[in-house]
Amino acid sequence: MPSNLSDYSYRAFVGHLTQLRRAAGVSQAELGARLGKPQSWVHKIERHQRRADPAEFWKWCAALGLDAPAEFGRVVAQLEAPPKA
Repeated sequence: MPSNLSDYSYRAFVGHLTQLRRAAGVSQAELGARLGKPQSWVHKIERHQRRADPAEFWKWCAALGLDAPAEFGRVVAQLEAPPKA
């Protein structure tokens, strides 16, 4: 993952995490509780103030009842698609 929190690929990665949470109808506070973290931890990741690593991606998906490898594949596909103008 890039070191720059504003890098396009990292922003797409985090954007996917946010979309997953919202699509599941789960609040930041609820997701944090499921992960044993405070709401502020989720907020900081979603606002690009804290980096999320692959292990956290896996746990995030699991906490939402999702298949982490499939979701990671969706992130990769999004990055491989040409940007929309």
